[in-house]
Amino acid sequence: MTIGERLKEERSRLGLSQTDLGAAGGVGKTTQINYEKGSGSPDAKYLAAAAELGVDVLYVVTGERKPTAAGSISTEAAKFLEVYQHIGEPDREVLFRMAAAFAKAASVM
Repeated sequence: MTIGERLKEERSRLGLSQTDLGAAGGVGKTTQINYEKGSGSPDAKYLAAAAELGVDVLYVVTGERKPTAAGSISTEAAKFLEVYQHIGEPDREVLFRMAAAFAKAASVM
């Protein structure tokens, strides 16, 4: 996966339009489209602004997700983890595969 593809994935994950993310980074929609197509590369100023919107810049640049601090997960995620801890191992595997399938389907949209 390229930087542009990961940038598009992050934009979609956050529910941002190309216009909105581009404007936050100080570029126009056409430049944003070019970044996502791999026809250009965002600079540090753009990436810093994108990070303020929640874009995982480490992931965009390297393909590796930044670790999430234990205290920074949402209440909803904490509830999910609480339920997960009370599920047997075979069912955990099923649940994980389902969640991964939902995540993959959402990233395609």
